Amino acid sequence: MGWLILLFAGLFEIGFTTAMKTSDGLTRPLPSLAFLICAVASFFLLFRSLDYLPLGTAYAVWTGIGAVGTVLVGIFLYDEPAGLLRMFFLSLLIASIVGLKFVSSQ
Repeated sequence: MGWLILLFAGLFEIGFTTAMKTSDGLTRPLPSLAFLICAVASFFLLFRSLDYLPLGTAYAVWTGIGAVGTVLVGIFLYDEPAGLLRMFFLSLLIASIVGLKFVSSQ
């Protein structure tokens, strides 16, 4: 259950970073509201996941999901570069997230 909660926390993190980009410094009302809702939901779910998972593992996976997802949003929505080395290091990050899941005792 903790891993599922953490997954959703990470997805909301992707939502708040994307909304942050589109809010123009929190000057556009709808993206700013989306940022606030996603940020609150993300942190709330992260807190809930701590009922099941160790703090260090949960935080590392949460930030990893957010980082990977935000990079992919940048690539697919904002035409950011997807060079070979960038994709290699993104793959390492994904492998680290999966590795943390497998070595976690919960």
